[in-house]
Amino acid sequence: MVRTVKKKLAGSPKELPGARKRPMPDFIAPQLATLVNEPPEGDEWLHELKFDGYRMICHLSRGQVRFWSRNKKDWTLKFPNLAKALTTFPATSVILDGEVVIVDTAGRSSFQSLQQSMRTSGTAAFVFQIFDLIYLDGYDLTATPLVQRKLLLDDLLASIKGKTPLRYSEHVEGNGEEFFRQACEFKIEGIISKLANSPYHSARNRNWLKAKCLQRQEFVIAGYTPSKNDFPGFGALILGVYEKGKLIYSGRVGTGFTIKQRLELQRTLDKISQAVMPFSVKPKDPGLREAHWAKPQLVAEVEFTEWTAEGSIRHPSFKGLREDKKAAEVVREEAERR
Repeated sequence: MVRTVKKKLAGSPKELPGARKRPMPDFIAPQLATLVNEPPEGDEWLHELKFDGYRMICHLSRGQVRFWSRNKKDWTLKFPNLAKALTTFPATSVILDGEVVIVDTAGRSSFQSLQQSMRTSGTAAFVFQIFDLIYLDGYDLTATPLVQRKLLLDDLLASIKGKTPLRYSEHVEGNGEEFFRQACEFKIEGIISKLANSPYHSARNRNWLKAKCLQRQEFVIAGYTPSKNDFPGFGALILGVYEKGKLIYSGRVGTGFTIKQRLELQRTLDKISQAVMPFSVKPKDPGLREAHWAKPQLVAEVEFTEWTAEGSIRHPSFKGLREDKKAAEVVREEAERR
């Protein structure tokens, strides 16, 4: 990977441009990236790897740690090793933005490994990849330029002694096309590009852009088709996305599951089963004649090759459930052109 040259940042948070003294807020909603078909050009952009995990906003206040999901659910107890590690962070009060991941043997973050680890007894080696610093010791840094927030974050993490699961998310300056190519060659999900001088804004905008190596997004699970040939569990999950408040059919996914996942998912869906099809328009797919419908409450993350003209996905593979996403917010992601 191309690496940037680190510039030394001097001073405390109160000396940073845009820093505002204020009490620590209860929650700051995360900034979200806009999907584009290719990374932007220019040296004014910082490019980071897109991690395959759970986005978390972390609060540390006088030794008390909280991990909040993007929809403000308290997930602290899910990551005991990270909660313990955050007590060593060199600050009295801080709000960090990052991604909780499990790293595989090839050095890549793996969402499936993360989900499996979250079902264990709490001894999993979770890693917190931290890419933003938005509050520090009485100062709100959301109006401070990103590049200066990151330089201070890097300095703080570097001061922690010994081995730690708290990792600084490295970036490169410019060279977005080459960085994206290398990420795809290494089979990373994609990259996030951020304007170096932008403030932190709790919304989706074009200051943060994401480019994906493969098509991948969340889908609402509307039910399942029965298994054939006595294979354990269901045959395929039935997927949909919302369009103007109505659930629209998006296809089926029948690969990417372990047998255990098939059995667990079927039991879960049977508990929220319903007789009525949840789609606003009846799909033309003949494979749904024996469908078992469910209330549209669960969200699956699925990788696929492309969308068909009819609005279904091709060659899908299940990656896991998204407990941090609300079903009503799941829509078809469309890449914007630069």
